[in-house]
Amino acid sequence: MTKLKVKSGDLVRVIAGDHKGEEGKILTILREKNKAIVEGVNMVSKHTKPSATNPQGGIVKKEAAIHISNLSLIDPKSKETTKVGYKQEGDKKVRFSKKSNQVL
Repeated sequence: MTKLKVKSGDLVRVIAGDHKGEEGKILTILREKNKAIVEGVNMVSKHTKPSATNPQGGIVKKEAAIHISNLSLIDPKSKETTKVGYKQEGDKKVRFSKKSNQVL
């Protein structure tokens, strides 16, 4: 399994595919599939049958997963996409933005 450079809660921008340019916060990471679910991006319609919890049924809009390679982290300082690096600070390993050199 590959090392993922994004985490849940990170602000990301889609850099490839149908939703190129859209931004959102990562809700969950699916490590085994190398995919992430981004808030408000890649919305799909899911048809649900009536059940005890949802007696009406109908069509529900929800986010679908996007491959990690199509996402780029947004630098909190410059609000542009950036690469992620790792460095030691004391006895801790921290992530930092390669554009602004700011710890994430």
